[in-house]
Amino acid sequence: MSHSRAAHPRARRVFGQNFLADPAAVRQVVAAARIAPGTLVVEVGAGRGVLTAELLRHRARVIAYEVDPAMAAALPEHRRLTVRPQDFLGAHPPREAFAVVGNIPYALTSAVVGWCLAAPGLVSATLLTQLEYARKRAGDYGRWSRLTVATWPVFDWYLAGRVARTAFRPVPRVDGAVLRLVRRAVPLVDPRGLGQYQDIVRLGFSGAGGSLHASLTRRYPARRLDPAFRALRLDPRTPVGLVWPEQWLSLHRLLQANR
Repeated sequence: MSHSRAAHPRARRVFGQNFLADPAAVRQVVAAARIAPGTLVVEVGAGRGVLTAELLRHRARVIAYEVDPAMAAALPEHRRLTVRPQDFLGAHPPREAFAVVGNIPYALTSAVVGWCLAAPGLVSATLLTQLEYARKRAGDYGRWSRLTVATWPVFDWYLAGRVARTAFRPVPRVDGAVLRLVRRAVPLVDPRGLGQYQDIVRLGFSGAGGSLHASLTRRYPARRLDPAFRALRLDPRTPVGLVWPEQWLSLHRLLQANR
């Protein structure tokens, strides 16, 4: 997928589009998506259609977005395939439950992930991203990002495999990875309290004082904050990125309970 305001093929280079050329990697991505027959799948940037064909082999119903008219026209005709020659980022999500699968341009990763998180009917997203991005979001470096922590009550994030850079054409400078976002059947925070949880996360990642505890003291008095940290055996000096999502959830519950 390239940007709708840029010309092809220059846009593919500018936005880091590298086509998946290794059949084993194609199978790896679709296998990670765990698509059941009949599932509605929105494909991000179908390109030459290698993922499209594999999704159809898994008997998915596919809506394939491809902004380049020539590539969109070259996609095969199939009764379970709808081709939309337009920018995925400008599309409205389907009204029914659906999954997203795609080999996405690295420079548009954040925008695609944001679209997925905002789509009410999204069940899962399986995205082929830059390895570093996937590791960061999945906590694979031993640190956790604000986006992952903030959405953790609703979405599970995990790294579903690494894809060597040699699997792409042209060959990029870095390896790729399969990043999975899966909507939880039951949210880990009551939807009525999700805003409060995310507000704590925003405050915690504000950077004041160099630690989670120091940031939270801007709002919470020591009589509430210190017992919560002791209950979690969480050192007040712990940098915010080293606090696990499960610890954030427990901290939120304790702070709400001790009002």
